[in-house]
Amino acid sequence: MDSPLIENPPPVAAPAATPSRRGGWRRPLLLIALAVVIAGAIAYALMRGSDTAQEAPKTTGKKGGRNAANTGPAPVIVAAAKTGDVNIYIAGLGSVTPLKTVTVRSRVDGELMAVRFTEGQVVKAGDLLVEIDPRPYQVMLTQAEGQMARDRALLDYARIDLERYRTLLKQDSIAEQQVASQASLVGQYEGTVKVDQSQIDNAKLQLVYARVTAPVSGRLGLRQVDPGNIVHASDANGLVVITQLQPITVIFPMPQDNLPTVLTRMQSGAPVPVEAFDREQKNRLGSGTLLTVDNQIDPTTGTVKLKAQFANDDMKLFPNQFVNVRMLVDTLRGATVVASSAVQRGVQGVFVYVVAADNTVMLRPIVAGPVEGDNTAVRSGLKPGEMVVVDGTDRLRAGAKVEPVTREAAAAAAAAPAGGDAAGKKGGKGRRKGTDKGTE
Repeated sequence: MDSPLIENPPPVAAPAATPSRRGGWRRPLLLIALAVVIAGAIAYALMRGSDTAQEAPKTTGKKGGRNAANTGPAPVIVAAAKTGDVNIYIAGLGSVTPLKTVTVRSRVDGELMAVRFTEGQVVKAGDLLVEIDPRPYQVMLTQAEGQMARDRALLDYARIDLERYRTLLKQDSIAEQQVASQASLVGQYEGTVKVDQSQIDNAKLQLVYARVTAPVSGRLGLRQVDPGNIVHASDANGLVVITQLQPITVIFPMPQDNLPTVLTRMQSGAPVPVEAFDREQKNRLGSGTLLTVDNQIDPTTGTVKLKAQFANDDMKLFPNQFVNVRMLVDTLRGATVVASSAVQRGVQGVFVYVVAADNTVMLRPIVAGPVEGDNTAVRSGLKPGEMVVVDGTDRLRAGAKVEPVTREAAAAAAAAPAGGDAAGKKGGKGRRKGTDKGTE
């Protein structure tokens, strides 16, 4: 039996790609989250705009008030330019140098018997410092005196014989040659006596040297040798060092450009005052006068050395001490003087802010002169009596309105609130105490 013909079945369509369980949940969640974020952003923007609109009047008011405050006159402290004398000084760093520094040494050899000074003691010239064993020199003195006594006796005997021989020569009893020989013998004895006298003087001098005294007045240093040691005249260290402190000098350099002014002042005969200050230039250590100027300029630094002398009565100046030196070389008479804080420097040069009658400031170029302390001399550009700004210049510009106040008024205004607050606090405390008492 023939099998029936089987027709080819129609092609079956491929099944649609079904999303996996995990991928199917992710996409809707992302869409939902994105929608929530967008909605939140829109809501925040709406709320922010509403708040800004509500606060706009307040902000505008504050800004306007601030600008209004800035447009008002700026409070500044002013001072009037005055007429006065300004001293012209030359400053430098100097070194204190004593006039005399002496190393005391022994002139004789011997044992150091005693030390008669204290380290750091101030002595005068001729004061006894140390004693050296004098006994060897006393023996030498005794020996020299004995030798001289013997030679003097021989001289006296020779002179007697010479007189006798001269008498016999007149009587023609002896030869003339014998008289001449005796006269020569007398001369020899006279020379011997002189030598003996020199030995005596030398022995006495050695005894004097055995007592070592201060050659100059000054301050003693540390002792170099202790008692009991044998000292020699050839010792290098010596016994002690004496440094003269009264008077004392200061050596300091000066620029060569100032040399003509100083020489002119010295040639006039007037003393040139010099002051010495400490490192911070606050405490004055001494006042003196210029003593001399060195005879040459140092070519490496372009400076010349000067020496000033100080009495140093209070002993504030010490050898090898560094001090700040200020020398008065001239005085500017009748100059226009302003506070140094009023002098400004910028691209315009040196200038000051001058307060006009309508309380506006003008930028005035000036030519500044020497400075003394907190004051500066003005050579040109400013007249005495004009008001200049000394504090508050950082907020100024040319033509700005200001509210000028003097330093005295500013200080009084600053002190007044403090006193009022204290009184208010005291009154409040009294009222509170009275209230408490009444309550009780």
